[in-house]
Amino acid sequence: MGGSKPTHRVPKLIPKVRLAQVVATLLVTCGLTGAAAGAVGASATSVLSTKKTTQFGTILVSGKTVYTLKPSKVACGAQCLKIWPPVLLPKGVTKPRASAGVNAARLSVVKGAGGTLQVTYGGKRLYYFFKDSAPGQVNGNLTDEWGKWSVVVTAKPAHPSNKSGGSPTTSAGSGGVSF
Repeated sequence: MGGSKPTHRVPKLIPKVRLAQVVATLLVTCGLTGAAAGAVGASATSVLSTKKTTQFGTILVSGKTVYTLKPSKVACGAQCLKIWPPVLLPKGVTKPRASAGVNAARLSVVKGAGGTLQVTYGGKRLYYFFKDSAPGQVNGNLTDEWGKWSVVVTAKPAHPSNKSGGSPTTSAGSGGVSF
């Protein structure tokens, strides 16, 4: 009887430990995978279009407003890419498509980490800003430790605005990059 008790306990303890390890591993894996998939899913697109705004004129969008970076001396690494996810093509797509108002000849791609294809416009890599949630919303026209981020302007507004607009982090009087 004494011999069966330890045998009975051991199988219960081993599955509990393994189950805890499996659950912890799944949480970490799913959390990281979910975050990575969310970032890629939110930024993977093949169509670029334009949106008219009163402040900047006609700007480039791809589901959300897109930006270019004039880099500082600090490289845009992992933390930067959480705030500024790159505009990526979906897996299997090799060329971005231009909607009406977008100069297709200016669209291209560069290879990124893991073989991803990042969309460029006029030779400049395109990024989203994590605080923008809709096309035409411009909260990322600012300067931070990674450099100066600018909305891509394809046509100036008919009547330029003197307002800085955007979020409190937007630099007053900063404009977009015109192409």
